[in-house]
Amino acid sequence: MSLSVDVFVIRADGGRDWLDVPPGTSDLAGFESWRRTVWGSPVVRSLGARFLPRPADSDCDVQPHEVGEFAEECLLLRAHLETIVRAVQGADGSAPPRTYEALLQVLGQRLDNIVDAARRAREAGGGVIVW
Repeated sequence: MSLSVDVFVIRADGGRDWLDVPPGTSDLAGFESWRRTVWGSPVVRSLGARFLPRPADSDCDVQPHEVGEFAEECLLLRAHLETIVRAVQGADGSAPPRTYEALLQVLGQRLDNIVDAARRAREAGGGVIVW
């Protein structure tokens, strides 16, 4: 299974409307195992992340008023991507990629997908969920 990232807007009745993933973009946020081995890893937490470690216990539900902080967190993790990859490589032997270069590429792509979802959420006045 895979983690997905989606954008929602809150209706007047408090419910959610899910926005379609635009053509040419991806909703992939990582392997299911990444809940703990990447996003909830000690290295990600040590960088000060407070949103992306949430999937280790539940879903990462980012409310519209939190999207700016969430986007900043994603950019912080992007800036430390090599450090994260070195720390988590081999933490989960059940799913590829197994080489440093492959993991760096895939993790970067998944983080870019999350950053893109945060951008779309800001534009729509909505929130983001990683689940």
